[in-house]
Amino acid sequence: MKVISECFVKPKHEVEASKDCIYLNPTEIAMLGAHPIQKGMLFALHQPTPSTVVPNLFHKLQNSLSIVLLHFYPLAGRFATQTLDDEHACIVFIDCNKGPGAKLTHVVAPNVTISDIVSPTHVPIIVRKFFDLGEEFVNYDCHTRPLLSIQVTELVDGVFIGFTMNHSVVDGTPFMHLVSMLSEVFCSKSTSGSLLEISKVPIYERAPLIKLPYLGLERIMVLRETAPLKDRVFHFTSKSLALLKAKANQECFSHEVSSFQSLASFIWRSITRARNLSADQETACCLVMNARARIDPPVSDHYFGNYLAHAQTICRVGDLQSHDLGWAAKRVNDSIKAQDDKAIRSLWNWAADNIATPGFFSSEIDFHGPNAVVIGGSARFDMYGLEFGLGKAVVVRTGFANKIDGKVTASQGCEGGGSVDLEISLIDEHMAALEADHEFMSFVS
Repeated sequence: MKVISECFVKPKHEVEASKDCIYLNPTEIAMLGAHPIQKGMLFALHQPTPSTVVPNLFHKLQNSLSIVLLHFYPLAGRFATQTLDDEHACIVFIDCNKGPGAKLTHVVAPNVTISDIVSPTHVPIIVRKFFDLGEEFVNYDCHTRPLLSIQVTELVDGVFIGFTMNHSVVDGTPFMHLVSMLSEVFCSKSTSGSLLEISKVPIYERAPLIKLPYLGLERIMVLRETAPLKDRVFHFTSKSLALLKAKANQECFSHEVSSFQSLASFIWRSITRARNLSADQETACCLVMNARARIDPPVSDHYFGNYLAHAQTICRVGDLQSHDLGWAAKRVNDSIKAQDDKAIRSLWNWAADNIATPGFFSSEIDFHGPNAVVIGGSARFDMYGLEFGLGKAVVVRTGFANKIDGKVTASQGCEGGGSVDLEISLIDEHMAALEADHEFMSFVS
């Protein structure tokens, strides 16, 4: 792979609000030791392709991004740390004007085709190279690296647009908000400067200043190594989801379990079975959710920042495997319903109270436990509906970030209509067992 060009992009003109520091809330601080969000789309190029198509795409993305950053201006900045020597403390915040801006890179993979990406059973390792900033990287490193980076990778017959966004600064909802607004501006009739508005403007709520009981965080930002993982995207049609939902509700004598809760429970049971754990071990299903509509009063999905809730269901492996899908689904449903304003604020308060605790900036495997199934992303995020002048995306893929054994990332299925794609990351042994599981594979298309 060869870098053709790269540039840094600032808002198209000065933004008055960008002069203010943006302080991080407790959950945003907790994410400083985690990886960024990485998600992107593969587009086909019509053949033969003029040599100007991708350079023109890159130039238009650059201009469109400068307009979008007028509204998402924190992502043009970087982290900064103020040290308070007398108090043996520091403050981490976003300096919206620090650094050269968001990064945009044009890379060529001269021998890679669309078929090389979509044909293999497992997601090929080269997809990780379609995202900028490298693998030895956590959110805290954005003191010296961009909070937002977009890489345009030119293949033989396609283009992959990969987005890397700091996960302390945003969760999946503002990630999708920015990407959808970038698509909107890109596809508008004018990006020459006369059209600077977007249809859905982000809302900013200032967090209070939090002093961390350290002079600096560099020494405690330990990058955890994980075992080599296999990634595979499993597709579930709306028909398969309807069958799982009916089965789960019938078995737990309910009508409250949703399609996605049924799917999450099914995945939890299947991965736990593939791990071949002893009956007395604990296992957990953790769903990472958007908390905006669950707090009181609820806030708009346009609120910028990291507003996450965690619905965690814990039981013994023996109990999970000896009971049916409905038993698991009822417990997952109960844990999700329990994520109300009180529970979410309790988590936020816990984060605020434990910032000084050793291991606070730990990895997901430390937080959820070694036998957990962690489900993130959302089937509501319609990345296939976003266009950049190249038609509908062929596939949506993620990068290296936030992968552990048992991590599941949900996306809307390529054909829409209620279908779901799940990218599952497992060690080789567990992936092989899952793929050999007849019950699991019978629901996969």
